[in-house]
Amino acid sequence: MEKLKPGFVLFDLDGTLIDSVPDLAYCVDEMMKALDMPVRGEAAVRNWVGNGVQRLTERALINAVEGMPDQELMDKAYPIFLELYKHNYSQRSRIYDGVVEGIEWIIEQGYRVACVTNKAEAFTIPLLKDKGLHDYFEVIVSGDTCAEKKPHPMPLLYAAEKLGVAPENALMIGDSRSDVKAARAAGFHIFCMTYGYNHGEDIRDYKPDVIADSFLEFKDYLVSK
Repeated sequence: MEKLKPGFVLFDLDGTLIDSVPDLAYCVDEMMKALDMPVRGEAAVRNWVGNGVQRLTERALINAVEGMPDQELMDKAYPIFLELYKHNYSQRSRIYDGVVEGIEWIIEQGYRVACVTNKAEAFTIPLLKDKGLHDYFEVIVSGDTCAEKKPHPMPLLYAAEKLGVAPENALMIGDSRSDVKAARAAGFHIFCMTYGYNHGEDIRDYKPDVIADSFLEFKDYLVSK
């Protein structure tokens, strides 16, 4: 494909910049113990993340991607999870290899960068700050910034509006079907990482514009100085 020169680059957070599953899995399992229910384990949690912690909690309670738990159980469980995650949002999480170098290369080429996530702002900002990523981003759109979350296009269009860039001149970098659907609906270009969270599905099935194993590959697809 011809190299892109987008007006800005919008990065997903979980599964794209940071592997946050170890912390999320810890909180899920501690919540399950508190409820006297079976723990779920990290492998299961990897298939459930990507739609915010409320949806993760629901999936953990029913031990499945689709479906809903009993509301009374959810009302009991969710505050337990939130209290656990408030103290365990970053300790076990790590930045993926190549991310820092990739973002810095993109910025060095003159591109503006932003972040969009379905994670609530109360967890997003501390995590980005704790991992030293916060100050790279001109705009950060969290799961509660807009009335809708990904896969709705609203958070992406909000970022484009904030930066004064037409959606058709914007690039989203993510890892999941939710990112692809949001980008397509918003009119963005979309690159996806192979290593992220996509509910056990191969991201290639959703036909993003580019599939990459590392941020270091972006120099093959973006116009440089």
